[in-house]
Amino acid sequence: MKIVEGGLDNPMVTKLLHEHLAQMHENSPVGSVFALDTSALRAPEIQFWTAWEDNQLMGCGALKAVTKQRAEVKSMRTHQKHLRKGVAAKILEHIMTEARLSGFKILSLETGSGEAFEPALELYRKYGFTQGEVFGGYLDSDFNQFFHLALDRRRSKAF
Repeated sequence: MKIVEGGLDNPMVTKLLHEHLAQMHENSPVGSVFALDTSALRAPEIQFWTAWEDNQLMGCGALKAVTKQRAEVKSMRTHQKHLRKGVAAKILEHIMTEARLSGFKILSLETGSGEAFEPALELYRKYGFTQGEVFGGYLDSDFNQFFHLALDRRRSKAF
């Protein structure tokens, strides 16, 4: 699997992101979807990557700078044909590495609740993310969950 930066102009990527947004709206209450569309993913504070095997799109993910210390995982999505092949883990590892290289101390994310979100939650917990406080201007709700990972392992878990 090869992870490359960019790809927002590729129709396969655009289709995957549209499917991601549609599923988020299907599985989330009104006002609780914070997934980004392709135009929002072009913002200067966001880095976006796609995962490929040969010419097949396997997944995507992004890193958004929130503050000088904190970055956020955005738009993690595995193509339906490549579920349970380790794609999301490879993308998350790449995002974590890039966040460390960029000097961020905390990597955070916002996600939903319910059965549709369980595979993602399992992955984030496996990589050491712990549930915590709201961040980055999000509004806390019964549906949304916020997870954080200290990128410097010596750092306290207080966020």
